[in-house]
Amino acid sequence: MTSKQNILEQYPDALRWAFGDSPQLADELLQLVIVGEKTATCSSYVAYRQEKAPLVGDYSVILDGRGEARCVIRTRALLLIRFCDVSAELAAKEGEGDKSLACWRRGHQAFFTREGTFAPDMWLVFEEFERVAVLEGE
Repeated sequence: MTSKQNILEQYPDALRWAFGDSPQLADELLQLVIVGEKTATCSSYVAYRQEKAPLVGDYSVILDGRGEARCVIRTRALLLIRFCDVSAELAAKEGEGDKSLACWRRGHQAFFTREGTFAPDMWLVFEEFERVAVLEGE
């Protein structure tokens, strides 16, 4: 069995980040990735430009709400799309709530409002990814 440290050593240049804007949300969304329900995420275009964000092919180490490395993902595709144009298919890939477009819109409108960027026609960077490894605690 490969240890957590050995797996992390395979991705020394990977970005390290957590989903969401709170420890609780980070843990909830991380769990969806671990069980295979969440295969996508999105960010406001403004935030994507401000942060060091992944490009297609990049690896990311996803952190839990305590800042501990829990899994590795790889970005497969990036899509620039307006909030109002996100489809039910794209929303379902985020794996949240009941996976409906209505649920996605409610949750993401609240998130982007907290971020201070929400507008119905705002630009999003939608990222599709694959889970590469799940890291167990040691």
